[in-house]
Amino acid sequence: MDTVKIMSRQKNSIYNLVWGIVGNIITSIVAIIIPRLFIVNYGSEINGLLASIRQIYVYLTLLEVGVGDASIVALYGPIAKSDHQSVNKILAATDHYYKRIGGIYAISIIILGVVYPLFLNTTVPYPICFGVMVLQGSGSVISYLVQGKYNMLLRVDNRSYVTSNVGTITSVLTDGSRIYLLLHGKSIIAVQTTYFIFNLLKMIYIGWYIKKNYPWLDLHVKPDFQAVSQKTAVFIHQISALVFSHTDILILTFVCGLKTVSIYSLYATIYGMIDNIVTITSNSVQAAMGQIFHSDKKKYLDLQESFETYYLALVFSLFAIATIFVIPFMRLYTVGADINYIDRKLPILFVTYKLLNYGRITSNNIIGFSGAFKETQWRAWLETIINLVVSFLCVFKLGIYGVLLGTIVALLYRANDIIIFANCRLLKRSAWGTYRRWITNIIVFCLIVMIGVDIPLQMDTYLSLILNALWVSILVTIVFFGVSSLIEVKARKIAQTYLKNIVSKMLKFRSDNR
Repeated sequence: MDTVKIMSRQKNSIYNLVWGIVGNIITSIVAIIIPRLFIVNYGSEINGLLASIRQIYVYLTLLEVGVGDASIVALYGPIAKSDHQSVNKILAATDHYYKRIGGIYAISIIILGVVYPLFLNTTVPYPICFGVMVLQGSGSVISYLVQGKYNMLLRVDNRSYVTSNVGTITSVLTDGSRIYLLLHGKSIIAVQTTYFIFNLLKMIYIGWYIKKNYPWLDLHVKPDFQAVSQKTAVFIHQISALVFSHTDILILTFVCGLKTVSIYSLYATIYGMIDNIVTITSNSVQAAMGQIFHSDKKKYLDLQESFETYYLALVFSLFAIATIFVIPFMRLYTVGADINYIDRKLPILFVTYKLLNYGRITSNNIIGFSGAFKETQWRAWLETIINLVVSFLCVFKLGIYGVLLGTIVALLYRANDIIIFANCRLLKRSAWGTYRRWITNIIVFCLIVMIGVDIPLQMDTYLSLILNALWVSILVTIVFFGVSSLIEVKARKIAQTYLKNIVSKMLKFRSDNR
């Protein structure tokens, strides 16, 4: 039985990774097409408006007050032990909170739709601003009221590929419909209505999947509110995460205008594609790592050593590739735009921000697995304060560069704090191993980017850009993984042993079940 469970956990981790990456490639291709169509058909101001509204709704997720992440941490133990009764109680508590949040969210989007357009310096008509805001938020209302608690269950049970796959399908259908409507000159309201329709279909599918695969699930049991009692502490961390991820666009909206927001959002979109791959890689094994953390700490420490080594190699290699090709891509992508989108300083600032953010994830996961939210909440507050203060001080003089500097300064503090806290306080070991991997990857990154941006590649068409990106990507990835394997001998041996064990278990499992 243990072998079956281990095999299932490993198989689901692979599914999470593979289907997550496939979904990301598909949605990224479509997502690149949409902003250009908005810019060409409606102008940069509409594109900036949509980016601004998306950030507003990201902040509305604070209404969740940490319920989701607190539920995830609470579910790791019961799921690992197949304790269905405890799972039911935790999800019943989650459902109770989510239904209340969904009602508040619905009221909030109506109020925002009425008030937010009044504060915008824009030529976009008020009714259009109102309609776009309400339609953009409708999907989240559905999620909180119906499918939110199911997403938590699937994520902890290492089946996030289910929500990833249905998310990819609905995203492609939504964006495909939007492209069709845009090309046929339909109104922006008609274009945004697609969000509501396909989110409704996604909700129906998730409900059916849960009913079919979790017949034991019962949300009518007595809720275990104590299990999610850390939601307030988690909420503090969510505020910090939202501030450094999404404050920039809101500040730029009111200080620099929607056209500047459009510039920021395009660079953010390019680097956001890398964000998605990195997040998928981390999330694909997060549930398995979380369960192992609670069941076999020694095994977790070995896996953490190896995962961190190759995760950081992946992060630095992907962002190095993006930094080499972002300006050539922008030249092609923004031809015919009403403003200039080419700025060589922005890739430097964006990639610094992204590396600091995603490089700390492996250490941050340790804090999540251990549930050390209360002990670290004041640190999250400090990060938030640093980000907001520096951003506000710099934006009036430096504009778009100022808000990015604010995020970078805050992350320089918090990334180091997380690495030291996770290693020294929680795992009771030196943080040098993590820092050594950082230093290695930073040196390789700087050398590759400096060489890469100076190579005279011909990239005057999308085809030539893609072909050059392919061979450069292969070469860069080999260099990063090769250097990490050469320096991190222990991590390499752990990875080799783990992969051999997986292969042998798979062969034995298939042989026994013939």
